[in-house]
Amino acid sequence: MSVNKQIVLASRPEGTPSKENFEFVEKSLPEPEAGQVLVRTLYLSVDPYMRGRMKDTKSYAPPYALNEVIKGGAIGQVVESSEPNLRKGDLVTGMWGWQQYAAVNTTDLSLIDSDEAPITAYLGALGLTGLTAYFGMEDIGKPKDGETVVVSGAAGAVGMIAGQIGKIVGARVVGIAGSDDKCAYLREKLGFDVVLNYKTEQDMSAAIEKACPDGVDVYFDNVGGDISDAVLRHINRNARIPLCGQISSYNLEKPDIGMRPQTLLLTNTALMKGFLLGDYTKSFKEGRAKLAKWIQEGKLQYEENIVNGFERTPEAFIGLFSGDNLGKQLVKVADPQ
Repeated sequence: MSVNKQIVLASRPEGTPSKENFEFVEKSLPEPEAGQVLVRTLYLSVDPYMRGRMKDTKSYAPPYALNEVIKGGAIGQVVESSEPNLRKGDLVTGMWGWQQYAAVNTTDLSLIDSDEAPITAYLGALGLTGLTAYFGMEDIGKPKDGETVVVSGAAGAVGMIAGQIGKIVGARVVGIAGSDDKCAYLREKLGFDVVLNYKTEQDMSAAIEKACPDGVDVYFDNVGGDISDAVLRHINRNARIPLCGQISSYNLEKPDIGMRPQTLLLTNTALMKGFLLGDYTKSFKEGRAKLAKWIQEGKLQYEENIVNGFERTPEAFIGLFSGDNLGKQLVKVADPQ
């Protein structure tokens, strides 16, 4: 194959992204330079944080440039290499994004051990989402045996791992999700103690109070908005609140104005801290080893929603904002050779 199909950002979304914001282009197959290998894409990750990078605003990462490939997590197979540390046929993961082939610096790639877990886990439970849940809980949430942990977006790729980490240490875990099927999955398969469907609860604050009679010690916040306002009203003294995501506001065109939490944080001497996975780069190996051990021991389960076909990547991404996915949303581009 001498053509490399790519997906670029054609325009910046207003509100929820649409297919018109993306464009398919064809380029020549890239030629790797010294220190690079040619990688053929097998799987692509689509993640909510990408929506923020589609805005032309200052944030923790620079915005995507128009008419450039959308960068994000990917799994691929090395098809051309003159580098001693990577051979043809090796499976790797990196951030080359939405394209079928890429010339990538070897220093930006990690080898995949397919004996440790299925390769797709390296974009989910053993990848950015699993590590995000791990470090958010390990460094900020610090749940303890007997405490109450609440997780919003609990059926998402990060949320389900965060909730299970709470269970592993002996906490009581309350999940918040958006469908009866997701709630049943979290409760029956992953062992969450209580799961609330935010779409059917008439009064979320009252529902949290009933689900958490001893208050909330850890709130892993993936969602923000009205749901977080409701949870914060029930935090305990010395509560910890890892701020992981705010998906409820990603498609808003005006600032989200809600409850001011400072008084609740002050009177409860609570910690609310935002965090970025990049802050923990030096500890990735340790975190991945712990997650892999829990998976092998059967203490940690995960789900993947795999959409087949490179051409369906924008569709898979847009589906994140309507709650189509249970667990990690992936796009399968090709099979390994």
